[in-house]
Amino acid sequence: MDTNITIHIADDHQILIDGIIAVLSTEKNLEVTGYSLNGLEVVDWFTKNHADVLILDINMPELDGISVLKVLETKDQKPKIIVLSSYDDIKLVKEVLQMGAQGFVPKKSAGQHIVNAVKKVANDEQYFTDDIKEKMMQTLLNRPIKEKGSQDGVLITSLTKREREILKYVAQQYSTREIADELHISESTVETHRKNLMQKLKVKNSVGLAIFALKNEVI
Repeated sequence: MDTNITIHIADDHQILIDGIIAVLSTEKNLEVTGYSLNGLEVVDWFTKNHADVLILDINMPELDGISVLKVLETKDQKPKIIVLSSYDDIKLVKEVLQMGAQGFVPKKSAGQHIVNAVKKVANDEQYFTDDIKEKMMQTLLNRPIKEKGSQDGVLITSLTKREREILKYVAQQYSTREIADELHISESTVETHRKNLMQKLKVKNSVGLAIFALKNEVI
């Protein structure tokens, strides 16, 4: 990656900020342009400046991370946002996704994952640690499909009945063969529908389909 990625860090613990800066500084194309110690400072900074990526703590004084997300969502030029949290509750993950965050990293895993997270979200991809993805998938198991609108610009009602069926099984971690057996169709047909879903929903893999389903309450 040749272009520099600019980063702003928001957390109320200086020691964590210093640690993240130290990790990010090992990558020549990542540039920390500033940091904030409370939510009001974040909003004020982004009123006057811009960074490609914001690493945002949820629990901050003055204005919490959820409130910061709400404010930044209204701005024309808003950063890609990675949420940091001491909690990894899936309800919280779902809430920040619906409010525009592109990534979620538990604080305990920040040192290990923050570089990859920044690179991914800067490249218009989502990023979640494996344990968060596993919890997402488990949350989706055995939930009935709903007809709900999507916040990603794609209505679930625009999918065909067969595509909705495929989406349900993919999100529940069924293999291609298992889906084919359940629906009495060929494996190649399943793969065709899977590819069509990824194209329509603008995701890159089955995990993306599952995350989409969780984010938009379609399963």
